[in-house]
Amino acid sequence: MRSILKLARHNTEKEIDFELKYLRSLSVKKRFEMMFKKTKEIVKLLERHGHRKPFEIIKRT
Repeated sequence: MRSILKLARHNTEKEIDFELKYLRSLSVKKRFEMMFKKTKEIVKLLERHGHRKPFEIIKRT
């Protein structure tokens, strides 16, 4: 279960430490799964807002 960070005041250092602690608790496989999932979300979001995929270089034979 993922915990929630609650701070009375904004503290960037504590926020970063919290995120790093969470990421260290994950396995390498889980981190990669999250990264690939987020990449797909970003690509879909870009395409939805008018950014097309980059052109492909076609090698002539």
